[in-house]
Amino acid sequence: MILLSRREFVRLVHAAYKRVPPRIRQAVRNVDIAVEEWPDPDALGPGLAADGLFGLYMGVPLPEREGGQPMLPDRIVIYRQPILRSCSTRREAEREIETTLLHEVGHHLGMDEDDLHRLGYG
Repeated sequence: MILLSRREFVRLVHAAYKRVPPRIRQAVRNVDIAVEEWPDPDALGPGLAADGLFGLYMGVPLPEREGGQPMLPDRIVIYRQPILRSCSTRREAEREIETTLLHEVGHHLGMDEDDLHRLGYG
């Protein structure tokens, strides 16, 4: 387990977001990206422990949207404690934050778990 302040963790999330290619960042311009300590128990699927969920996408993936309807911003949450508890170095935490962020952005773009695993973001 690595210790990083919440402030430093948020900085790492911002830095990971800045490394996302510009055309993909454009696609997530109406997505709220937040950091929370732990997942809400309602967010956990069957057989998934709180320390096993690093991020969550909440919203309607772009390919499933119907035109003309105003949409609330989608939301990506990165969970600080599960990531920190799974990493032993700062570099490892940075990689996990970036992978988790890209995984959740992939869901926003309409990718499923198989797609994300093939791309190395599973």
